[in-house]
Amino acid sequence: MFNISKDFAPPFKMIEPFFKFGSIVYLISILALLFINSSGSIEDLTVVGWAHLFLLGFVMVTIFGAMAQLIPVALEVGHFSVDLYYVIFPTLSIGTILMVIGFWFMPFLLPYGGLLVLVSMVVFLYETLMTLKATTSNTLTVKCIKVGNSFLTVAIAIGFLMALAIANGIGVNLGKFLPIHIILVLIGYVTITVIGLSIILLPMFGLSHGFDDRYINLAFKILTYSVITFSILKLVGLDFVSNFALISIAIGIGYYFKQLLILYKTRGRKNHDIWYKHIYVAFISLIVSTAFLLIWLFSGNDAFLKSGVWLFAIGFIAFVINGHLIKIIPFLVWFERFSSLVGKQKVPMLHEMLPDRDVNFSFWLSLSGLVAAAFGLLISSDSLFKGGVSLLSFGAIFMVITVIYILNFKPEDVKDV
Repeated sequence: MFNISKDFAPPFKMIEPFFKFGSIVYLISILALLFINSSGSIEDLTVVGWAHLFLLGFVMVTIFGAMAQLIPVALEVGHFSVDLYYVIFPTLSIGTILMVIGFWFMPFLLPYGGLLVLVSMVVFLYETLMTLKATTSNTLTVKCIKVGNSFLTVAIAIGFLMALAIANGIGVNLGKFLPIHIILVLIGYVTITVIGLSIILLPMFGLSHGFDDRYINLAFKILTYSVITFSILKLVGLDFVSNFALISIAIGIGYYFKQLLILYKTRGRKNHDIWYKHIYVAFISLIVSTAFLLIWLFSGNDAFLKSGVWLFAIGFIAFVINGHLIKIIPFLVWFERFSSLVGKQKVPMLHEMLPDRDVNFSFWLSLSGLVAAAFGLLISSDSLFKGGVSLLSFGAIFMVITVIYILNFKPEDVKDV
C-alpha cells in the first residue's frame, strides 16, 4: 500500500468534474442504446457514434480523472503541470460531444471534434510522461501507463484521419484502419491501463500481500506485442495472419485472469462488499467475452461478436470503472474534507459515505440488464436486448445518484450517517 500525501494529490475541484461528467455520460450512453437497432452492423455510424460517446465521454474521461489522482500519489512525485488538466477536461468533453453529433447528425463536425480530442490526448500524454520522468521507478504500473498512452496516441491519430475521411471524402481505407483503431483503444489502452492500475488497486482494496506477480507481467508483455503485431499485419493487408495476434491477445487475457485468481486467494479482506461484487461481474464478463470473440473468430457468427463486444464494454469496462468509483470517490472526498478534522470532531468511515440502497439498486439492476441484453444479442432478439438496456438505464440512474451524493458529502452530513 502506498503513502498518501497532499503534497502529491491534485486539487479535488480539478478531479470532481471528470467523475461527475463521466457518470452522467454513462447514463446518456445507456439511454441512447434504446434508439439503436441491435440487429444492425457494428460498423454503422449510429453504433460508431455510440461507441465514441461511451469510450470517450465515460471511459476516457473517468480514467483520466483517476490517473490524475493515482499517478502522482502512487509514484510519490508531483504533477509536472497539474493545471494542464484544466485544458484536458474541456477539450476532451467538448470534442466528444462534437464527434458524437458528427457521427449521428452532422458529419462536417467530425474533424473539429476529432481535433479537440487529439489535442486533449496529446496534452494528457505529455503531462503524464513528464510526470513519470521525475521518478526512477520502473514498475509494471509505470510500464503500462507509458505503453498504454503510446497506443492511445496512435489510435487517436488514426481516428482523426478516419474522421477527416468520413467528413470530407478523403481516400482512406476505413476497413483497414478501423480494426487497428479498435484494438489500439480497447486492448492497447483500456485493457493495459486496467492491468497497470489493478496491480495497485486490487491488492490495496483486497489487502493482498506477498503474491507472485509473474502472470500479470507476462500478460502485459503478450498484450503489448500482440497489439503491435496485429496493427502491423492489418496495415500490410495480412488479414488472416492477424487473427493469430487476436488469439495471442486471448492468451494474454488468460494469464491476467490467472493473476486475478492469485490476488483473490491471497487477499486479507474476506468480506464481499459492493466493490467485490462489481469486480466479480467484470472479470467473469472478461472471460466470457473473450470466449465469445474466439468463437466468432472461428465461426464467423456475428451474434457472438456482438454479445462478446457487449460483455467486454459494459460487463468488463463499465463494471470495473463503476466498482472503483464507489471506492475511490469516497476516499478522495474524505481526504479533502475530513482528514483535517480527525481528532477534532466525528468523521465518517468510508463505507458510511455510500448510499447503500442506491448502490445496491444500481448493481443488481445493471447486472440483470447486462445479462438480459447479452442473451438478446446472442439470440438476435432486439426486444430482449432493449429490455436489458432498460434495466441498465435504471441502474445507471442510481449510479449517477450515488456519485453525486458522495461528491456532495460534507461535514454537516456526518450526523445523518
